[in-house]
Amino acid sequence: MTIILNGNPYKTEAPDSGVTVNEFVSRLKNDEIPVLVELNGEAILTREFDSQLIKNGDVVEVIRMVAGG
Repeated sequence: MTIILNGNPYKTEAPDSGVTVNEFVSRLKNDEIPVLVELNGEAILTREFDSQLIKNGDVVEVIRMVAGG
């Protein structure tokens, strides 16, 4: 599957039919770091990560949340 991730083409071993946001974030090794996800211009709520699919050709923004001071 090929998507646009944070503005750049990104090819993954995931099937073209899609994976859940949760599965995708795990594949990025970000599953232990809180993230914000936008899919095709729409913010995805954390509670939707298990039901929302990322499919071939989608535009995805993944932003790590960090604390600062």
